[in-house]
Amino acid sequence: MKRILITGALGQIGSELTMRLRQIYGTNNVIATDLKKNDSEAAQSGPFERVDVTDLNRMVEVAKKYKVDTVMHLAALLSATAEANPVMAWNLNMGGLMNALETARGVNAQFFTPSSIGAFGPTTPKDSTPQDTIMRPTTMYGVNKVAGELLSDYYYHKFGLDTRGLRFPGLISYVTLPGGGTTDYAVEIYYEALSRGKYTSYIDQGTYMDMMYMPDALNAIIDLMEADSSKLIHRNSFNVTAMSFAPEEIAKEITKHIPGFKITYNVDPVRQKIADSWPNSIDAKAASTEWGFKTEYDLAKMTSDMIEKLSRKLNINEARA
Repeated sequence: MKRILITGALGQIGSELTMRLRQIYGTNNVIATDLKKNDSEAAQSGPFERVDVTDLNRMVEVAKKYKVDTVMHLAALLSATAEANPVMAWNLNMGGLMNALETARGVNAQFFTPSSIGAFGPTTPKDSTPQDTIMRPTTMYGVNKVAGELLSDYYYHKFGLDTRGLRFPGLISYVTLPGGGTTDYAVEIYYEALSRGKYTSYIDQGTYMDMMYMPDALNAIIDLMEADSSKLIHRNSFNVTAMSFAPEEIAKEITKHIPGFKITYNVDPVRQKIADSWPNSIDAKAASTEWGFKTEYDLAKMTSDMIEKLSRKLNINEARA
C-alpha cells in the first residue's frame, strides 16, 4: 500500500484507521472520503473529498485524481440501523460495495472491505464458529455481508482483483461513538459507567458475543493488507476475534475500576433477536495460520485502557465510590 482511498472515513472504524494509516504511510497518501466533512482530525489533518458511495463516477474521479493503489471501503449501514430500513441498507451497502469494487478494478487497486459476524445466522454453529460454515443470516445486514463476501470473491476470481476482508466482531473504541450496531452496548456501557455510575443494557444477561478492541482491529486490517497474497486462501473474509463476553461480565470488570457501578436490563427485542442469531464465540485459526493474526487486548486490559482514555476525554474522575 502506498496511496490509499478510504470511504466512510469519518465513521467508527474509518476515523481511527485514517489517522493510523497516515502515521504509517504519510499524511498526503491517505485520502479520506465521506458524505460530509466535519471538524474531526481525520477530516482536517490530510486530504479529504466528499464522496457519496452510490455515485460511481465521483468515486472513480477521486481515485484517479490521487492515483490510489488501495481502496478501503468502509461506508455502510450497520445491523440495527439496516434492520430498521432494509431497502436503504441494500441500496447503500450493496450498491456502494459494487461501486467501490468497480473503482478498484478501474485503477487496478488492492481492495479491502470489512465483513462481520452478522454474516452468520441461527443455524451456524454457536461455539468456536469455524471459518467455513453455514451462513444463513436472518437480517438484512447479514444478507448484505454474505453477498459482499461472495461479490468480493467474484471480483478476485473473475478479474484478478486483489480483494481482502475480515469478519469483524463488535468493535469497541473510546474515540468515536457507536453508529447503530447490535454490539454498541459494549461501548455505551463505559460512557455511562463514567458519567452516571450505572447502565441499562438493551442486550440481556447471558448473551455472549465476540468483541475486539479497536487497536487490535486496526492492526488486523494493516497486517492482512500487507500479507503475502500467495498465502491467502480465504481472502473474503477471515474470522477474527479477541474476546467473547456477556453484559454482566463487562459490568463486573468495570466494577474493578468503578466500585459503585450497577447494570440493569431493558431488553430491546429487535437487537436481542439479532444478537441471539450470532455466534457465542468464533474460531480465528485460519487468520492466524494464513497471515499471522494476533491480538493484544483481552477484556481486562481493554477495560483498563477504555476507562483511562475515556476519563481523560470526558474530564471525569474514574474513582467513583
